[in-house]
Order: sequence, then structure tokens, then C-alpha cells
Amino acid sequence: MTRGAVDKLGFAHDQIVQEYNWDDDVDEALRAAIESVVGIELEDEDYTGVVDAVIMWWRDDDGDLTDALVDTLGTLAEGSSIVLLTPRPGQDGEVDPSEVDEAATTAGLHTSGSVMCSQDWVATRLAARKGVA
Repeated sequence: MTRGAVDKLGFAHDQIVQEYNWDDDVDEALRAAIESVVGIELEDEDYTGVVDAVIMWWRDDDGDLTDALVDTLGTLAEGSSIVLLTPRPGQDGEVDPSEVDEAATTAGLHTSGSVMCSQDWVATRLAARKGVA
């Protein structure tokens, strides 16, 4: 399931992927699958170069999602996306889908599909709206 989810989320070889909000509850198999596809380790939150994609682990008590999304936009290459990973429904820290939609819209993004990527996490791909610079 994990490798298929990574493919559906649009990761590709040679992409630079930056990871936010890593903690001991993340899905290490999913992280490893992403690294396998892109061919290099994920960059951490301190990376300052331009990236091809972002993965952001987000739980209900992590703060303001809109602010977190806006903070990642400065390093994203044009046409890149954010993969927001939230606990699956019924899990501790689950995030209401309406909160994801609202935060994405406010940040100038739109949701372009969700994938149940592991036993505990769902991934939502967020992309820039067409015509938004």
C-alpha cells in the first residue's frame, strides 16, 4: 500500500523533498518509500534551498495549519505541491477535512485528492491554484 500511495502522490526520482513536523509517531515505512522513489534522503525543516515537494505531518494540536502551509510556500519550486499527512479518522490527533480545506484555501492552495497511505495516516495533496503566483 505504501509504495502505491507514494506513486499516487506524485513523487518522482531526483526530487528534493522537505519534511516538516517529524515526530516519533510518523510512518517510517512511508518515509522510506518516499526516499526510495526520490533517491535521496528527505530534507529537514532547516533546509533553505528550493524544493520540489513538501511533506508535512500534521496533528490536530500542532497549531495553526494555515500559518504552517504559508510558511512552506517560500521554498517550493513553481508547480510543486505539499503532501499533508494527517492521522486517519478515529486516530488520536485526527484533523477534520473541512479544516484542511479551509487552511488550504486561505493559503492559496487547493486539495487535489487524498490517499489512505498507511494504517495510521491519510495524505492530502495540496497544489497552488491556477493563476496564483
